[in-house]
Amino acid sequence: MIRCPWGDSTPDYHDYHDTEWGVELHGDVALFERMCLESFQSGLSWITILRKRENFRTAFDGFVPAVVAEYGQDDFDRLMADAGIVRNRAKINATINNARAVGELDVPLDDLLWSFAPETHERPATFADVPAVTAESKAMAKELKRRGFVFLGPTTCYALMQATGMVDDHIAACFRAHEAVSAR
Repeated sequence: MIRCPWGDSTPDYHDYHDTEWGVELHGDVALFERMCLESFQSGLSWITILRKRENFRTAFDGFVPAVVAEYGQDDFDRLMADAGIVRNRAKINATINNARAVGELDVPLDDLLWSFAPETHERPATFADVPAVTAESKAMAKELKRRGFVFLGPTTCYALMQATGMVDDHIAACFRAHEAVSAR
């Protein structure tokens, strides 16, 4: 079975690549979780975040934005002491800040994020053809920043777009490229 090169390195990546990555994802809680995890991944390997995902879900109360938005100093201290997650002050603060920003939105987070999905997207032939940033991810990052979100630059936004099926970057030879990955 031929996979995208990154998805063929560990069993954890096999499962994530084969069942989640590039599959259309909707729902404010699900998208907020992915947004936060992509931010935590910044500067780290995705496998680190993937292996700690359940710990993150527990630590951040299932990533329910309204719950995380109410976090105070005790919650921050609890998170900084939790060895099961990535203990980075800026990233923890960004998650709390971004939960509050979700609460300030005048549209559902799902609608906002998906408004940046391109109408058409050319499948990359090889891994070298996969972009790190696109015009859409730059626009998403700019709009999120305007709305008070932090720690979500164009590269992180593009990774979010890939992970949630807004774009399908399974390379041409990958078996997933030959399946209906999303409903779009």
